Order: sequence, then C-alpha cells, then structure tokens
Amino acid sequence: MSAVLEELVRILTLERIEENIFRGQSQNLGWGRVFGGQVVGQALSAAEQTVPDERAVHSLHGYFLRPGDANKHIVYLVDPIRDGRSFTTRRVVAVQDGKTIFNLAASFQIDEAGFEHQDAAPPDDVKPPEALRSERELGQRYLDALPEPVRAQIPQAMVQRFTAEWPIEVRPIDPLDPIRPDKRPPRKQVWFRANGLLPDFPRVHQYLLAYASDFHLLGTAMYPHGVSWLNPRMQVASLDHAMWYHRPFRFDDWLLYDAHSPTSSGARGLSLGRFFTRDGVLVASTVQQGLIRDRGA
Repeated sequence: MSAVLEELVRILTLERIEENIFRGQSQNLGWGRVFGGQVVGQALSAAEQTVPDERAVHSLHGYFLRPGDANKHIVYLVDPIRDGRSFTTRRVVAVQDGKTIFNLAASFQIDEAGFEHQDAAPPDDVKPPEALRSERELGQRYLDALPEPVRAQIPQAMVQRFTAEWPIEVRPIDPLDPIRPDKRPPRKQVWFRANGLLPDFPRVHQYLLAYASDFHLLGTAMYPHGVSWLNPRMQVASLDHAMWYHRPFRFDDWLLYDAHSPTSSGARGLSLGRFFTRDGVLVASTVQQGLIRDRGA
C-alpha cells in the first residue's frame, strides 16, 4: 500500500471517542474546504462501525449542508435508527464548529440470494487502463503547455493538485483539458483503482469507493457548456449524493466509472454514474446533484 493510500485509509477509519460518536481528521487537497467524498466516506465508515460485520451497506443518501474547513476535525454522530431481521438503518450527522455540515442515511442488509439482472456493460472497445495516461501525467502535460507567465499565476496548491501522487489512481478515457475545456456531450468514462493493495476487508473497499465517487461526477454536467471547475467564474459544489452497492468488488482492481448528465437547470446539474469491473459486472451506481453557478453570467 502506498503512503498516500495508507494515510487515506487511516483518515477514513476514524477515531471512536464515545458510543456512536466518532472523530475524523480532515484532508486538505489544496481547496481550503473539505472534499465532499471525504465526508461521505467518513460518514459511511462511522455508520458501518455500529453495524454487525455480516451486514453490508447497500445504499446511502446524503446532503451537503455547509462547506467544511479542511484544517479542522469533523465529529460524526451516529443514530442507530433500526436493527431489523434483515436490514439495519443508520443516520449520521457530521458536525464541525458546532454546526452540521453533512447528514447521511445508510441502509445495510444481510447476504441474501435473489433474482439477478443488470444493464449491459459498456462496449468492448472501451480503452483499457493500460492504454491510458494517468490524471497525474495529464495534469503535468496541461501545465507544461501553458505559457510561463500564465503558469506563474496558478496557485501552488493548484499545481500540487495536478501533479501530486494520489491515493486513488485515475485514468480518463477521453480526457478533457480543464484549463482549456471544449464543448462535448455530457458523458464521461474514467478508470479508478486504489493506489496500492488493500486489506481483505470489504468495508474498506466500500468507503473508499464512496470517497472516489465524488470525483469527476459533477464535472460531467459542465461538459456541454465548455467550462470546468477551474474557471474562476464558476461556483461548483456538491448538493446531495446517493449511492447503491449491488455486488462485491475490490477497489484495488480497476473499476470503470461510466457517468452521464441527463439535465442541468436552475444553476444545478444532475449526474448519474455506474461502476463496472473489468469483466463488465455492475457493482455500484451513484447519483449526484450539484451547484454549477456561473457568477459571470
């Protein structure tokens, strides 16, 4: 396991400070505010630590209420709403400076047999990850292509965001230059996997996938408009996030994130995503609505 991945796993594991109360360290990605995927992953981790091991998460629904400060801890309060014969439900409230910044509802289920079907997997001609550049390599190329006076104006934290080693390895299939975006249909496909070998503990893979699911999803809704989160006019933030886990998976093997945005209106964009294994098995689905406000309009 790489050092950056080990740090992320530690951050998502949380510290238990009382019955049903946990504390999480924040990770500063250079934005000043807490990354939404971190809060989703930590809230799921808090909920899972109050649920019997034989019950696995099958769905979660969360609302982002306030931006979090990346330089401060977050406290997670778990409400054990229900423990049934087959299903367990938990509600989690994330608090920072005495204010709620996020809330989550998650449901867990025992392992049961049942009917099986799924959507067709993406076409076989989708480029494999081995044929693609990583997001880190692409970021360095984008920066190198800028004139020196322009590059000198980019904050160092942003340069770090493009070029640093990340705990999640990302390889876009048809990458968009976020500095000079073009207009394209609202569809994106990205390969994801953890940057290193993970333990044989399914819950670690589940909350890491929840963390990663916040990357690239909302940006799909901006594709038809030729803008990106780097445009200083744009105010971009996740509003709510839902996720469904369908089948077991390992996040230290490649998963294809197939995302598209069916609509945007009212300064909001809606994006839907599906995670497939390399052999086409659908393991999780996600939906997110986010703020995509053009303050220069």
